[in-house]
Amino acid sequence: MIEIQNLSKRFGKIQAVKNISFTVNKGEILGFLGPNGAGKTTTMNIITGFIGSTTGNVKVCGFDILEQPQEVKKRIGYLPEQPPLYFDMTVNEFLKFVCELKSVPRDKIKGTIENICDLVKISTVRTRLIKNLSKGFKQRVGLAQALVGDPEVLVLDEPTVGLDPTQIIEMRKLIRQLSKKHTIILSSHILSEVSAVCDRVVIINHGEIAAVDTPENLSKAMNTSGRFSLLVSGPKSSVSSVLRNVYGVRKVDFLMQKGENNEFAIEIEQGVDARKPIFFELAKAGYAILELKPLGLSLEDIFLSVVNTQPEEEGQ
Repeated sequence: MIEIQNLSKRFGKIQAVKNISFTVNKGEILGFLGPNGAGKTTTMNIITGFIGSTTGNVKVCGFDILEQPQEVKKRIGYLPEQPPLYFDMTVNEFLKFVCELKSVPRDKIKGTIENICDLVKISTVRTRLIKNLSKGFKQRVGLAQALVGDPEVLVLDEPTVGLDPTQIIEMRKLIRQLSKKHTIILSSHILSEVSAVCDRVVIINHGEIAAVDTPENLSKAMNTSGRFSLLVSGPKSSVSSVLRNVYGVRKVDFLMQKGENNEFAIEIEQGVDARKPIFFELAKAGYAILELKPLGLSLEDIFLSVVNTQPEEEGQ
């Protein structure tokens, strides 16, 4: 659906994007991650045709962004971090204006607006001025304009920024629903959000690709030690002391108390199976294991492992 090959972008002496390549499959939600100044916004602006690349090429649905820019733009809906809204228009007026910009046939404009408003749940505010809407509704109107023309690809830059927890959950559900008909690139600083909705992630750092895979595969590849969650019936300090003295246990962290029981996160040295020693040592001390389950690396762990979080001044 989207092919990016050897893409680079230079602003004077600053190289914001450095020879990156990746693909986005049809119907996929791809998480696009990176620290501030990593090159995310520059890359998305190139994909959507807002700026040109220095070298490399981008194809969307088989069309080259440089050779056939209008064909590409017809197939992309873009929601920037700051939605491109006209605050003195009503929602109806604004979406009618966007329909005209995107050459929606006149006899289909009314139906298009009604369908999109129903989809993103803004039908109740269609006659209100955009400037009087809440942050959540403004974000939904921004998403509505991206959906005009029924584009095959949606590029969403921080779609839940500034929303309250309820609105964030609703937006996540909507993005999942949209993926049934659209291929989606989602950029977000909220890593739990990316884990919740994305099929695959691309992590970019200093303009270069640092990692590409599913969160699950990245977790397996980067997890050099076994990590387990362990729920034990016994006092925190005593259980912790027993665990730290088991051969192969590298680290013990207390997580939380659950009634009279305590939960720990433990790390095991690579190549060591410490499950039986843990069982026998805790049993010898008279402490019962109530639950033992493996823990993968979180997306936050993966992100911090593959990027240098110090921002570069690249004006992005």
